[in-house]
Amino acid sequence: MNEQGKWTAILLAGSRPGGDPFAEQHGERFKARVPIAGEAMIAHVVRTLAAVDRIGRIVILSQEPEAVIAGDLGWIGEHPKVALKTSGQGISRSIADIAGTAAAPWPVLIATADHPLLAPSDVELFLNGVGDADVAVAMVPQHVLLAAYPDNKRTWLRFSDGGFTGANLFGLTGPNVSAVLDLWANAEKDRKAARKLMLRFGPCLAIRALTRTITLASALATAGKRLGVKVRPVLLDRAEAGIDVDKASDYALASSILERQNG
Repeated sequence: MNEQGKWTAILLAGSRPGGDPFAEQHGERFKARVPIAGEAMIAHVVRTLAAVDRIGRIVILSQEPEAVIAGDLGWIGEHPKVALKTSGQGISRSIADIAGTAAAPWPVLIATADHPLLAPSDVELFLNGVGDADVAVAMVPQHVLLAAYPDNKRTWLRFSDGGFTGANLFGLTGPNVSAVLDLWANAEKDRKAARKLMLRFGPCLAIRALTRTITLASALATAGKRLGVKVRPVLLDRAEAGIDVDKASDYALASSILERQNG
């Protein structure tokens, strides 16, 4: 357990096998280093996480963490909350290897370096909503995001209570989440295919999800029950929390938002 109940943030800053075309378009090997509004995306996220008092440690996880923070990002490695860890094969396996260890004690918050619009208030709202869940997943309702940015294209998970998109924040509160990480390892290739993901929990849940006769919370609770864990969605109320940056249109939108916020 973390000192004084504080959370460990594991910040995913690696690259997928085969390289990242988006990063390469910007002359970088790692997407985390792509500059936006004057500095690398990872710098925005580290500052956000460091500003949250309930986060006691930030572990940057990457195949080459030193390379990710090289050059003018060296201040990240010198930050008192930050530690560097080298990842192995696959995101979920790498998380499983360090979650709950002395390097990354429970509870653990998973965040990603391609989310420069993430704000401390988003993280605080999420942590407050985890409650007694073993696993919590941050989501932004479709109506919230589209009300602010009606032309934005996202992957929507649709249930009887509406559409939702992920906010790249996950809470893992203890060692019984190993089954979830195992599923994640097997399902990483289906991360953008809602139907395939649902089929991994059996045909009944898949049919109810596809016919939108089950709510988001009920779907996650049912999926969690099959894995022996309590899973809960935490809905965020800022549209920007649902916009990560992995394509040109999102980059342009995020750039304009950050420039407006910075005056």
